[in-house]
Amino acid sequence: SYYQYAAEIEGSGKTEDDLAMLRKEREYLNTLLVEQPNTNFGVIIMRQYLYDVYHYHLLRGLQVSTDERLKAIAEKAIKEVSYHKRFSGDWVIRLGDGTEVSRQKMQDALDSLWRYSNEFFIPNLAEANQEATGIAPDLTAIKEVYYSEIKQCLEEATLTVPDEVYFQKGGKQGMHTEHMGYLLADLQYMQRAYPQMVW
Repeated sequence: SYYQYAAEIEGSGKTEDDLAMLRKEREYLNTLLVEQPNTNFGVIIMRQYLYDVYHYHLLRGLQVSTDERLKAIAEKAIKEVSYHKRFSGDWVIRLGDGTEVSRQKMQDALDSLWRYSNEFFIPNLAEANQEATGIAPDLTAIKEVYYSEIKQCLEEATLTVPDEVYFQKGGKQGMHTEHMGYLLADLQYMQRAYPQMVW
């Protein structure tokens, strides 16, 4: 839905598939968290949970957007995202408060991924402009409720929040980790190998 709307706004004849799968690496403006590799189940679940909580609160903010289309997308999507947040959060608790091995894997995952969590709340130019016009919520307002919810879950999971001094950033400005190239190679293979292919 987001990509369909973005393609319409751009108005250059591109489709949602073009925007999703045929941009160059620097044209992707995502947080660094989501490009971290699937090294084990603990990392997958922890990464998903850190993202799901942010996504949920972002959608709550978009439900009062001045953009009616984004508002409608948020109202429709929040039900599924609520489920995702509950699912990943339950797994964080189950594994963190499980065996010593599962707990250690979850702590290791948290230690490696925590440094990427703050980037959600550092607006790029587009986000700042959208916030100023009421299209998108104030990311700094989401930050407090985000970390409060995350820390409550981690406490229940008997996991320790890392003492992070420096948080990683740059993905929302198009500066990515080395993992992004591998992701795009997989994502774009079919469209690059068979140009103009349709689903």
